[in-house]
Amino acid sequence: MTLRACAAALLTAAATTAVVLATGGQAAAAPVPQPPATAENRAAAHEAAAAPDTLATLSRFFAREGKVSAAAAQPRIEGEATPVSYLSPDFVAGKAGAPVARLEFLASAAVSSDGQKAALWTAKTGAGWQVVNIATGDDEFRYARLGAEKLPGGTVFREPQIDAWYVARGDRVLPLDEDAARAVGDRGTTLAGYRARVTGLYGDKLPGSAYAEGGRAGGFEPPAGAGSAGGLPVAAGAGALALGAGGAVFLLRRRRTLRG
Repeated sequence: MTLRACAAALLTAAATTAVVLATGGQAAAAPVPQPPATAENRAAAHEAAAAPDTLATLSRFFAREGKVSAAAAQPRIEGEATPVSYLSPDFVAGKAGAPVARLEFLASAAVSSDGQKAALWTAKTGAGWQVVNIATGDDEFRYARLGAEKLPGGTVFREPQIDAWYVARGDRVLPLDEDAARAVGDRGTTLAGYRARVTGLYGDKLPGSAYAEGGRAGGFEPPAGAGSAGGLPVAAGAGALALGAGGAVFLLRRRRTLRG
């Protein structure tokens, strides 16, 4: 296991009043629902990721541990935005016809001059397309590629409560990393079997449940808020990186991840 550094975004008031929550130590995605990942929306997400203010923030992000100076980081955005989906609460609740996952954000790959990699999470907000989080590494893209190889045409998604990645198609759910393999076995499981598992684990913790309304971990969301204890909102402090005049504020975070 390694620690994956993140920047948990606090969206501007014009964008949303919601504070981004952590998912198992990782910043959660922007408020849902997100629009479909059409070519137009991917292009808009890419434009937000490649904006000058974002690149300036990326320079400071890559320089945070002294591996490269902010002036020398020269970050660049590679490829098109990749859709990233998470386990759907509607699927957990057993709603008829609900897909196993829902789109949470579009991820753009960023690379610095010294080879460091990061994922820019971009989402549609009330203020338009905005970068809402930065995370080191390339998990979002690696698992998308692995899922396409393992089950072509399937939906790659993450179960954030245990930081597990899967690919699903038809009646099959296959693991893409060690966390997922521990959950469903190396050979995967049926869609019905996976639903039974997640409903048993999270069905009583969905929004509107007694668990959620009691203020315990925000219901379906994982236990801790970004930069806080018990789900309390985080305030931008000394560790924050300002994106720019109209952008979000990023707070450096670290998250656990398994390299699958």
